[in-house]
Amino acid sequence: MRSEPRQLDHLKYLLGLSVGLVGLLGFSLVFYMPPLWAAEDQNERPEKTWKTLAELSEEERIAIDMAQDTPRDATIPYLPAEAYPFRAPYTAEEMGFRAMEFPHMPRWNCVQVEDMGLLTPSGSLSSSQILVLVHYRKPEGLMGHLTAQPGELLAHWLTQDLSPPENYGNQMLFITYRTDREKRTKADLFGYSPAIRRVRRFPQPQREDKMATWPMTFDDSLGRDAWEFSWRVLGTDTLTETVRFPKTRPIITLATAEGSFSDVPVQDLKIMGDDYPHYQPDGGVRTYVLESRPKSDWLPDYYATKVLYWVEQHYFYPLRIEVYGQQDELIFVEERMTQMMNPNLGDRGYHNLIAVWWDAQEDYYGYTLHDAMQVKEWSQKDVDVFFSPDFMRRGWFPAPLKTQAIIRTPEEFFLRPHLYKDKFPEERNLQLSPAIEARIRAQDAAGQIVFGEEHELVKTSIAPN
Repeated sequence: MRSEPRQLDHLKYLLGLSVGLVGLLGFSLVFYMPPLWAAEDQNERPEKTWKTLAELSEEERIAIDMAQDTPRDATIPYLPAEAYPFRAPYTAEEMGFRAMEFPHMPRWNCVQVEDMGLLTPSGSLSSSQILVLVHYRKPEGLMGHLTAQPGELLAHWLTQDLSPPENYGNQMLFITYRTDREKRTKADLFGYSPAIRRVRRFPQPQREDKMATWPMTFDDSLGRDAWEFSWRVLGTDTLTETVRFPKTRPIITLATAEGSFSDVPVQDLKIMGDDYPHYQPDGGVRTYVLESRPKSDWLPDYYATKVLYWVEQHYFYPLRIEVYGQQDELIFVEERMTQMMNPNLGDRGYHNLIAVWWDAQEDYYGYTLHDAMQVKEWSQKDVDVFFSPDFMRRGWFPAPLKTQAIIRTPEEFFLRPHLYKDKFPEERNLQLSPAIEARIRAQDAAGQIVFGEEHELVKTSIAPN
């Protein structure tokens, strides 16, 4: 008979692995002509890709509404009066609401496989795969979030561990809710492990708490509500690269909804996928750069002083997110590659294929990849059965999807994100430790993840049990 402390340790570990699902994904880029592992960081590219708001021409400002004090909704004063999804020109706040359409998890009913990996500061690699069942209230998309009453259920996410073998059958159930100033509960969490054959309920997570062993907080993973922040436009930028593949991984294997696999050269992957119609001649994607700061009456003592977003200019998909700490220092970077995964929703059907998550102060580095996406309609009977804590005891896998996109060695891990030190220098404090700066220089020279100034390559270690 296992002891109670051992059972709790097992469930805590289960929470750390499975929760990673709620915050990962994206898709790949690549119209960038030099090798993806070129030693010269884009920080040093001679051409300037960014402009401050003051530098924009009248033509470039045409879609931006500079108003700060806009009419409010008659019944919900923290929402804009104009009906979502708004019309151009857009205020900074409206751009923030549009970006809310694209959190880590898709805002539609589906099943997908999530491939996940974490690289620790010492170079230890752990990998896992989970099956994810997603159910949302109607209507689909952000409209369902905006029209829900505070405290009302928004979504169910059921995760089922596929690998490593020692975690097979571990499960987590997330039940998320609409919040406001009074209704503060964002999620209920339940965990199940075959080792103890018991469902446990976890305490309400704190928004600033990092997930066990992962670089992201719960807010980074679950997403932030735009009405809790003040917004402004910093300017524009063109991104030609987000997720960075190493020279050691020229091919990635991806799965279709039907279960077939294909080997894709990474240079064929694009930031916004193959169907995106607005690429620049060099394959770049034009973005607005937004600053959001927590409102003191909504988020007193929030752990971040500001969050910066690079959002695509037509659909407002967030391709890069930077979080700054209490000393206004960079503490976290997320970058994404996306593709159209639900054409039925039009421009709201983009979803992460790959997302990378980097702790800029501690150098924890994680990724997630969403594979084999299946858009799905759940019947009420399905919802009642699959999305309840008791279902986890049965050990059933309703959609046995597979993935072969796993990273098996640290040498194949994604390169750390670009810092872009030249961009918006008045707004971004990019001071990092000398050790991390040295690792970045070494990785860019080697074309793969490196630790230390002497190009000490990372070593694979066994995932913790």
